[in-house]
Amino acid sequence: MKIKAAVAREAGGQFSVEGIDLADPNDDELLVQIVATGICHTDLSIVDQIMPLPLPFVLGHEGAGVVEKVGANVSGYEPGDHVVLTFNTCGACAPCSDSHPAYCEQYMPLNFMGRRLDGSPTLHAESGEAIGGGFFSQSSFATYSLAQARNAIKIRKDVPLELMGPLGCGYLTGAGTVMNVLRPGPDTTLAVFGAGAVGMAALMAAKAMNAGKIIAVDRVESRLALARELGASDSINTADQDLAGELAELGGIDQGVDTSGVPALISTAADALKTRGTLTLLGASKEPQVTLNVLPLISGKVIRGVVNGDCDPVAIIPQLIEMYLDGSFPMDKLAGFYSLEQINEAVADTHSGKTIKPILKMDE
Repeated sequence: MKIKAAVAREAGGQFSVEGIDLADPNDDELLVQIVATGICHTDLSIVDQIMPLPLPFVLGHEGAGVVEKVGANVSGYEPGDHVVLTFNTCGACAPCSDSHPAYCEQYMPLNFMGRRLDGSPTLHAESGEAIGGGFFSQSSFATYSLAQARNAIKIRKDVPLELMGPLGCGYLTGAGTVMNVLRPGPDTTLAVFGAGAVGMAALMAAKAMNAGKIIAVDRVESRLALARELGASDSINTADQDLAGELAELGGIDQGVDTSGVPALISTAADALKTRGTLTLLGASKEPQVTLNVLPLISGKVIRGVVNGDCDPVAIIPQLIEMYLDGSFPMDKLAGFYSLEQINEAVADTHSGKTIKPILKMDE
């Protein structure tokens, strides 16, 4: 079928909005009309070739929409269902069977291969050129997407669907890291390094879990102001404050959530850990090497990476929706809306810090 999509064609370049062809759904797939999709730094890491997937590619992995067609081998769905699209998993490997699907052994081919597992492309340009698709089994920078049952999470229909897409990655990652991995309590000092969408989700989850002290770290003052509104007890602006000194003055940290991937920031965060403290790493940057002082780490400190909040989307996405409805996860305060044709403006606003979570609405 003919659809409209934003295509990443050149490394470091802009997106081009084009008419392209989407393959018909297979028997194990769903056809989803995309209502809105968030822009995540993982999408931009492909454009910048931090993750060097071959271009051209239709990205987008925070889609929310309405099921239009259901494959013959798919059960539990029907046309009209509202779904949030998230990462795909096999459901059968050891991590999936052990309730850790974010570490699925088939994660890479299912989410990053750019084609179906049988090698067939799902997207073609009008010229006939094959285009990378199936990004996180969705490629939702488009008016329609193909998905599978394991990455299409049914949600209640009485919530604003245009807000829900980022639950599939950014919000799930930040909140899940706090709720599933760190689990702070009233005596915990937790610092969030980077007050973007993932960091804000972590901060809101920490507030909901009654963490004792929550420190927001960023270099954009408007983001820090919102972080304080959302529950940060303290904030540090690295544009004009000494991070190491400020963390030391606050007594160090029990837990840290780094969303930046910036080596110097990670090193400073690790140095600020108290005995038996834990630093979680969620982001990546163009500089992959971090220098750490090993001796202090021996005092029971932990530095660990976390993928997708180490969560089961079937459980956490409905939970975060309930938290949104009761006011403890006000994700609407992070969103800025753009049309698909405004995707490059949305990306620029992300880089500048103007918009925390840009969301593309397909009907605008």
